[in-house]
Amino acid sequence: MASRYGSMKQIQSFGPSGETIMDYSIYDAMRSGFKKVVFIIREEFAENFKAIFEPKLKGKIETDYVYQDLHSFTGDFKVPDERKKPWGTAHAVLCAKDAVKEPFAVINADDFYGKDAFEKAYRFLTAENNSSTHAIIGYYLSKTLSENGTVSRGVCEVDSNGNLVSIAERTKIYREGNKIVYEVNGEKTEVPETSSVSMNFWCFDPSVFGFIETLFKNFLSNQSSDPKTEFFIPIIGDAFITQEKGVIKVIPTSAQWFGVTYKEDALGVKQSLDKLVDSGQYPIKIWD
Repeated sequence: MASRYGSMKQIQSFGPSGETIMDYSIYDAMRSGFKKVVFIIREEFAENFKAIFEPKLKGKIETDYVYQDLHSFTGDFKVPDERKKPWGTAHAVLCAKDAVKEPFAVINADDFYGKDAFEKAYRFLTAENNSSTHAIIGYYLSKTLSENGTVSRGVCEVDSNGNLVSIAERTKIYREGNKIVYEVNGEKTEVPETSSVSMNFWCFDPSVFGFIETLFKNFLSNQSSDPKTEFFIPIIGDAFITQEKGVIKVIPTSAQWFGVTYKEDALGVKQSLDKLVDSGQYPIKIWD
């Protein structure tokens, strides 16, 4: 719903021919080798959403739609009356359980990830991925900031083998002079520019769905009293590691991320896409 942004940025036009950020992600995924895209949306948006994307994608890539609902996968659990929205990004992934039977990547619809990230994800999913080996695409923190406000990032701790040790969610990160800092209760801590951060680009084996479902049941039992609590994808990663189910590789990319956290970010996104088109990295009309 893009509460901070104020409108449905997922379907806003940013490219020179009216493309959404999602169009570029799908385009990069297709030319990297991906054969199917599953949209996880709210059912009340479906008609408008399909009208935008089906004409572009028909005959180019297999598409499917799943709907994230407040009551999806809650079983006999009584949802609190004050709870008004679904349970977060990990819950959204769980809602795709019946539509995804293959190794898969998960992305946000409103983030531009870059071709390099999709190529590396595809190589991992086709060569290394299995039930005990998942991955996350790691971005340099310096390439994921907004000039228009603070950002929240999952800062990754990575071991000498390139595997994820932990993700620390930092909710108020910004550049201050020549440093990057995060704030907690007014206290500032510097974070290295080259820190690896999660932008919610994950690579999973389909066996992860059973694991997510178990975690979600536990989540509802233990944390549901807070009507605003959310079941995020990093919870999956953290539990997978701490329960010693396997490893999560951190695949580095030097790609420049950009996205629209704030309304003021929109102009910068348009300008960034124009530069990529002008340099020949994308056609003016990507679906021609």
